[in-house]
Amino acid sequence: MKLDFIIDKEYDIKMTLQRKETGYPEYREITHASLEERYRKELPDMKIKQKEYQVSWDEIGELFSDYVEITTGYGWFYPRYECVLSVAIRGASNWGRAPKIVRSYDKDPYEMRRITAHELILSHYFEIYRRHYSEEKLKDGQIWALAEIAAFALTSLTSEVKNFWQNTEYYTNHNYPHIVKLQNDLKPIFLESIKRKDFDYYIKQGIELVKDYPNMRPSSPNRIKT
Repeated sequence: MKLDFIIDKEYDIKMTLQRKETGYPEYREITHASLEERYRKELPDMKIKQKEYQVSWDEIGELFSDYVEITTGYGWFYPRYECVLSVAIRGASNWGRAPKIVRSYDKDPYEMRRITAHELILSHYFEIYRRHYSEEKLKDGQIWALAEIAAFALTSLTSEVKNFWQNTEYYTNHNYPHIVKLQNDLKPIFLESIKRKDFDYYIKQGIELVKDYPNMRPSSPNRIKT
């Protein structure tokens, strides 16, 4: 799997305004005109960061790609993914319906790796569920919770991730406190799945546990249309 960092003003503005429309409070004051103005001022810096992000990611890209395939037992569903640099969105995936994620452009090129990987794993998990487990009929919020938790696990709880970024904490002090209990319950199950080399065990156990959370939903709307 190859990840390319791109600048796509139209896509970025569309996604940002969609988030505003669906209730993200941090986007309340954003307008189309304000985003256009940011692009006018910040595009030169974005182009610099685009190159820096690409160089940094390419140092780990092939190893990370192999790591996810081996650990999950599922190959990437697309040979090429795009990461749209954003002036407003910190991080977003699109529920696996297209090989595209979004990341804020103004981060350190090396520190951005983990969140970028997190968004890619979200997309990968959504695809796995949609193609192989959709008969479980989970609600969107339940799928989202499992994908987020899997992304936290895959970016922190294995020895391989030490090759990709320095911070390997299994975050529980994030923006979704309502998933923390489920996240903690799934931690030993994830570690067991690593021993077994059976990621499907982790998925299946997660599906059963999340059924006890029928009203699970993101703190803010998380789904992005493409």
